[in-house]
Amino acid sequence: MNDRSALTSRQVRLLKKFYTEGKTIEVHTVEKTQDELARELGITRQALSNHLKVLKELGYIRTGRGFIDLTDKALDLLGEKKGDVFVFVRIEPTKRKRVYESVKNLRIKRIYRVTGDIDLIIEADKTKLDEILEEIASLDGVRETITHVVLEVL
Repeated sequence: MNDRSALTSRQVRLLKKFYTEGKTIEVHTVEKTQDELARELGITRQALSNHLKVLKELGYIRTGRGFIDLTDKALDLLGEKKGDVFVFVRIEPTKRKRVYESVKNLRIKRIYRVTGDIDLIIEADKTKLDEILEEIASLDGVRETITHVVLEVL
């Protein structure tokens, strides 16, 4: 029995409606247990739970089983500049595979291998741009990077 057969036709219609009417959002998610977080912070699980409750009530986080999402309100408070960048990368043909493997380890959203006069398009968060460019530039085989900062999504 697959998951779809466990749903009513109305539930499937609801999911389709949510999908067609929904918009894609970026979320900063922490996938750790409260025990792990409490231990890392050097506080009790109960103290952490109290802090999370306040942060959730104030609209800074969303929580669920095994995850904590930061909201836009939290990112604004932290002074994080939201936005995306696209980094176009040209690579020495003989070193492409090595560069591809190295780039997969970067803290980025997506990597696109493309045809044309560039080899990769890297989609990343603007707040990580300096770090990403530094790491890409250090890779043996990278010929050139061209960076485009997204000003607005239309």
